[in-house]
Amino acid sequence: MPQTLHSERLFETKYGYFSEDGREYVITRPDTPRPWVNVLSNGNYSLVISQTGGGFSWFKNSNLNAITIWRQDLIKDDVGKFLYIRDRDSGRYWSVGWKPVCRTPQAYTCRHGIGYSIICSRNEDIESELVVFIPQDSSLEIWKVTLRNHSSTRRNLSLFSYLEWCLGVSPETHREFHKTFIETQFDANLNTLWARNRLWEVRNSKGVHRNRDWEFLAFHSVNQSVSSFEGDKEAFLGRYRSEVYPLALEKGILTNTDGKWNDSVASLHVDVTLDPGEEKSIIFTLGAVEIKDEKVAIEWIKCYQELSKVDLALEETKAFWEKLLQTPRVETPDRAFDILTNIWLKYQAISGRLWARAAYYQQGGAYGFRDQLQDSQIFLPINPDKTREQILLHARHQFANGTVYHWWHNLSEEGPVTRSSDDLLWLPYVVLNYLKETTDFSILDEKVRYIDAEEDSLYNHCCRAIDCVLTRFSPRGLPLIGEGDWNDGLNGLGCDMKGESIWLGHFLYGILREFAMVVQKKGDVNRAREYQTRAARLKKAINELAWDGNWYLRATGDDGRVLGSVRNSEAKIFLNAQTWAIINEVADNDRAEKAMNSVEEILDREYGPLLFYPAFTHTDEAIGYLSRYAPGVRENGGLYTHAATWAIMAECILGRGERAYQMYTKLCPINRGMNPDLYFCEPYVTPGNVEGPDSPHFGRGGWTWYTGSAAWLFQVCVEWILGIRPTYDGLLIDPCIPKHWENFKMKRLFRGDVYEIEVVNPNHVNKGVVELVIDGRSQKSNLVTPFKNGEIHRVRVIMG
Repeated sequence: MPQTLHSERLFETKYGYFSEDGREYVITRPDTPRPWVNVLSNGNYSLVISQTGGGFSWFKNSNLNAITIWRQDLIKDDVGKFLYIRDRDSGRYWSVGWKPVCRTPQAYTCRHGIGYSIICSRNEDIESELVVFIPQDSSLEIWKVTLRNHSSTRRNLSLFSYLEWCLGVSPETHREFHKTFIETQFDANLNTLWARNRLWEVRNSKGVHRNRDWEFLAFHSVNQSVSSFEGDKEAFLGRYRSEVYPLALEKGILTNTDGKWNDSVASLHVDVTLDPGEEKSIIFTLGAVEIKDEKVAIEWIKCYQELSKVDLALEETKAFWEKLLQTPRVETPDRAFDILTNIWLKYQAISGRLWARAAYYQQGGAYGFRDQLQDSQIFLPINPDKTREQILLHARHQFANGTVYHWWHNLSEEGPVTRSSDDLLWLPYVVLNYLKETTDFSILDEKVRYIDAEEDSLYNHCCRAIDCVLTRFSPRGLPLIGEGDWNDGLNGLGCDMKGESIWLGHFLYGILREFAMVVQKKGDVNRAREYQTRAARLKKAINELAWDGNWYLRATGDDGRVLGSVRNSEAKIFLNAQTWAIINEVADNDRAEKAMNSVEEILDREYGPLLFYPAFTHTDEAIGYLSRYAPGVRENGGLYTHAATWAIMAECILGRGERAYQMYTKLCPINRGMNPDLYFCEPYVTPGNVEGPDSPHFGRGGWTWYTGSAAWLFQVCVEWILGIRPTYDGLLIDPCIPKHWENFKMKRLFRGDVYEIEVVNPNHVNKGVVELVIDGRSQKSNLVTPFKNGEIHRVRVIMG
């Protein structure tokens, strides 16, 4: 059985290590502190797989269209799509992954790679390798199982698959109800179990619940003759038994039951005989298609019954990701920085956040209006057309008055309409960043429908968002927080539309100032003047009303209370109110320095800057659910990685290269992963949060994969620490690095050209460019004007 040889183990702990090229994380024992998973997706079909073999699969939407059952449990990790091996002579059995049988293997590894996972184990001298991946052009997953006999005798083995069908909305609230609508049918010619559902918990065309067919067809197949099959859970497990010791494995045979009257599962049983040293591969598939595409499913089943086509599809999947992630490419003195920036942050944001929209800690499924818009910025230096698509998709989920769905589900197109005050502003924000990357101003003329009105230009969509927020101001001239701004947990402060948000003021000020230039370019002179005037008033109001001596206040409530003041016994200082004052230049130089000094003195801790401090110790309905977390947990005084990335950006803007890099190294998951029994999380992806000092688990991470921090940390690394970022006029090169870095390199695609950039730091400074040479020609500016000739350009930058 071929194995990838890793000549060097990077960042090794007792649980695993990175491969030499950084493209795999190799888990060397299954009992990691929490499930360490991979999220595989081709943008249509997706799955989660843990290092034990746990996880689930879905088609198009993890919440509305789960293929297999999912019951989230980070302690047990006992739900999955399992494979058992049974020795027909001895009757003993084990599982290919550690779960569900949990026998102690002779050897075990799980290799999470980019677009695939491989679990290798050895039990009773039978080595198994399970390769799981999703072909790029199919809505199915492939399990390639290779067995090798290391013993000195012939081995007569049986292989059993097992999964529970969901076929719709997950998690189910009433299995005894939902199971009565699922039906299965075995097709001996295709070695396939088909599965349908006569009920889908999505409204029908008349808006009625529980009166609509599930509009898809699921299948589970194997590429050799089936010895027996099973469609009934009770027949497979036995009464009062579990997946750990199922009756079917005890008996070694299935009952060949299918139909409409079962608690429906899928199990396919095939027999394999191996001589000493012999190796054989068996292919299982699991997938779903729309009902009309049944013939397509049959073609896929037949195609992937051939081992050569499976191997080809795997190579194509690897090649797809290799090509997609090839730019930007960085080379710095920090190997952890390189591995995250080049590979895992991009992969996490694209596969986990944008395409799968789910992971282990959160099933998700929906498009968050603010969330996936922010995430789509990951594509700007990779393939900005993908960001363009996301912008237009979100614009279609805006109402004519400028408000938007807080989130919405595809398939149902339903979502909540809230008074969250920032959601709608992310549309013009991301449009501005798209324009800086591409100068594709034609996007502003794209016609897009509103939810409740005819189509309009994207430009007007953006203006309506801004204009809507400009109507939501307090008598003091500050924007209203509504049912939460970026922090959804502050959902009690402004329910009566009186409470104010200082962070939103910072955010809006930057948008008003920058979008006014776009408005001016469109010839909309009066609106441009209005935005500039409102921006100036807003900045003045914030600095007169919200400066607390050494930092900015965070918000006020409907009842007049103030959050984020030195006068508060809890929640004295909030991170975002300081960082965005610097990012959007609301603070002048003196206040910017004071605000960031306060962040460093009070909020920045061993594992990075806290969201605020101290934590709330009592629930308070007038604040919101944020206060209902235990102290130090998530948004209640924890480190929220998303916000921490903005603190790094603010440090870079102030030119504090040492502090920016120190913050980065503190929250870098590879570094944190070197102490896994404290940190708990996967070391290859960012967590949503790390518990703060008010928690007894200070330093423990959580909520990995499904977090907006991956795209933001990538942007901060590339555009602010390395300092290579787009402007309307070209590519600005303005590094803010630690002094001990002597050099770094970046390969970046920009407006049709490839730029190979080398930055040298002979004088060991944090910031400052003294010379820039493009294709051998020196220039005084640190701005690379785009060539747009489809060529490779070499740029040498000298700091000093």
